Amino acid sequence: MKIMKQFPKIILIAIFLTSCRTSINEENTIKNLEENISEISNSEKKRIEIKFSCVEDGISKYLEDGWNILKEDSQEKICSWKSVPATKDCNMEKDKGCKITKPDKIGEEKIYLLEK
Repeated sequence: MKIMKQFPKIILIAIFLTSCRTSINEENTIKNLEENISEISNSEKKRIEIKFSCVEDGISKYLEDGWNILKEDSQEKICSWKSVPATKDCNMEKDKGCKITKPDKIGEEKIYLLEK
């Protein structure tokens, strides 16, 4: 009976002892990680992502600055919209409910991932 009453105390003491040992080990590894991170960040290159929509050429100034293209992607994009009447009898100025908005000009959006 005495052993059963002391069993929870023994488990509690064991948990405290093992947790103290783990926290000491974690502090050492955290210091080592901080040193490694600072070394890596100094050697990392800069990366940016740039999007150009409905524009002929906008990447040339970045290439002249020394940026290199890592990835290039393009998507179709609507550049401008126009409003048209829904029916022939529709007066768009008086009746706003008969106005339909449609794409006017469709262009291309270019997405560049650059690295310097």
